[in-house]
This record gives sequence, structure tokens and C-alpha cells, in this order.
Amino acid sequence: MRVAVVGARGQLGAAIVHEFAQRHDVLAFGRAELDIANDAAVDAAMERVRPEIIIDAAAFTNVDAAEDRPIAALDDNAFGVRALARAAARHGATLVYYSTDFVFDGKSSSPYTETDRPNPQSIYAASKLLGEWFALEAPVAYVLRVESLFGRSESGPTPRGTIASILNTLTGGGFPKVFDDRTVSPTYLPDAVSATRRLLESAAPAGLYHCVNSGFCTWLEFAQALAHGLGGEALVAKLVPVRMAEVPLRAVRPRFCALSNGKLASVGITMPTWQDALARFLADEGALKMRSPG
Repeated sequence: MRVAVVGARGQLGAAIVHEFAQRHDVLAFGRAELDIANDAAVDAAMERVRPEIIIDAAAFTNVDAAEDRPIAALDDNAFGVRALARAAARHGATLVYYSTDFVFDGKSSSPYTETDRPNPQSIYAASKLLGEWFALEAPVAYVLRVESLFGRSESGPTPRGTIASILNTLTGGGFPKVFDDRTVSPTYLPDAVSATRRLLESAAPAGLYHCVNSGFCTWLEFAQALAHGLGGEALVAKLVPVRMAEVPLRAVRPRFCALSNGKLASVGITMPTWQDALARFLADEGALKMRSPG
């Protein structure tokens, strides 16, 4: 397959390029090469490379900054997706778009399914939901909701996000503050991109899927497992539990945002548990340290 990856220099995009390049013809577009909010530029780029698949890994991911920069968030997360969906329709390509658990309000007590009604509570969340709607206007589209991404690709940038922050603080000798009342379904980057490839290669029914590791946990439970794997109880003791109400945040976060990946399993793609993913992540981090000079 001929695959165009947009947002290819970011954490998710670099992992997609690495995964697909082993089996397919990949064309990578970073922000400098393609402004997805520019309809004409998108159409010209897709006309030039003629992909069978367009994977959109570009996103405005700073949840709090989106409250002050709504146009930038909408350009990356929604209007850029509309441009890609239109290009996919014109050139007969399949579109893949990554969304987020933030489209839900977090008031559930059981994992959200694809049929549950979204209710975004922030600019970022609303922009991602609008992106979902635009993506699904393409004749063939896969919208994959991921959350709490962790891991790295061999050629990707330094990992960012909550889990990277907890890891860096722990290994730097600090005391990370971790929510004990926010529940998530962590997503290991290699598992998410592998599932994406398998969906496309198997020609599974297009539509909306939750693409997360199986199971769910609070951030504190995940951090405890991470700390224990890194250095045992001594590191676990460094974790500082906090409640969401105790931390001033510019944008509202959903308190309970576990996602069910049962639909993904129904098409033959069973995601490993988050505990299994964390074990592999820690093994990879250990191997990386052993390879590092000094």
C-alpha cells in the first residue's frame, strides 16, 4: 500500500512511519512540508503522491493551551481533518484519524463504547470531536480513539505526556504528583500503531474504534506499577497522590475515561492489557539505557 503520513515528525506520527515502512511505501509529511489547514496545499500534495491511505497524526495536543488558542486547535484538530477528508474523497484514498477519550464528559462508571454519546468539556475535546465528524465524511475512514499514549519509536522525538513526565520525575529523583481519582485506559504506542496497520491490512469495516490497551486504572495505580518496575518500593514511596480538585487546570479533564476496545476485538484485533504493555515498555527502556553511551 502507498501510505501518506501527515504529522510524521511527532511522537505518534514517527511511530506510524516506523511501523508501516517495514511493509509498505510510506510518504512522510511533517508540519514544515504540509499545512493541513490549507485545503489547496493538502489537495496538491495528495495529487502529487497519490496515496491509497492517508493517516492523520497531526494534532494540537496541549489541552490547556487550546483554551487560549481555539483557532489553532480547530485548525489542526478539525479543519485540517476536513481538508484531508476532502482530498481522500477526491483521490480515492482511505483516511485514518486519531481522536481522544476527552470527547466524553467522564461521568460514566463503566468503560465507554463507540455508541456512547460524546459530551466534550473543553476546547481541545470539542475540536477533536469535530475532527471525528469531518473524518467520517470521507468515503472510507477509520477514526481511532486513543488515550494516555506512552512509549517511543526508534526514530521519534523525545516522548511527552503524563507518563513521560512521571517517568522523568522519578528517574530524576523527584516526587511526581499523580491523580488518584482519574481513571484511564493507557495506550502503548507500538500497540496502537500495530493495530492501525492490522485494521487497514485486513480491510476491517470502516468507522469508529477505541484503540487502547485492555483494562483500566487510575493514574496512581499506573504510576505505582511503573515505579515498582523501575526501582521497587523505594520509588513507589516517592509518588504523591493528589485529587483533581486540588490541582488548578485551565481545561476540564474527564474524571472517568476508560474506553472499551471490544469493537476492535470483534474484528480480530485483541489488544494486550495495559500491564503487559507496561512490562514491555519497561523492558524497552532498560534496553535503551544499556545501549546509551556513558
